[in-house]
Amino acid sequence: MSSAGGGSSSLQVHAVRFGPGQELLGSLQAFVEERRLRAPFIITCVGSVTKATLRLANATATNTNEVLHLSGRFEIVSLVGTLNPDAHLHICLSDTEGKTVGGHVLGDLQVFTTAEVVVGEAVDLRFSREMDERTGFPELLVQQLTEQ
Repeated sequence: MSSAGGGSSSLQVHAVRFGPGQELLGSLQAFVEERRLRAPFIITCVGSVTKATLRLANATATNTNEVLHLSGRFEIVSLVGTLNPDAHLHICLSDTEGKTVGGHVLGDLQVFTTAEVVVGEAVDLRFSREMDERTGFPELLVQQLTEQ
């Protein structure tokens, strides 16, 4: 059974720490691939970055150039989303004055001191992406692997 709407599952929890200079998005994707996680998502993350590339909320499928390239020292205030091969993550960062900025993670999240991440896996589900003509973006497709 598959549905864009959802499914239910047991939870398995994984924890990982990434160090200075590592690129967070790529490191998370490698972590997921190495462990063959089928329905991974971010539970929580704390840490800091020196760079980030974010797509802003006013971007559309036909105008994706609303991109912000950040450089400096930023605390990770929040990181949320799904980590299937076409990860969909949103991040909120605070600068040295405590001002925040957020958006859709495109990459280039270079860890400054640490990134401590707790990843959940819905073990009875599989996440994938499918083009949604209504939004113009590949959207989450949830597949139930076992009957509940």
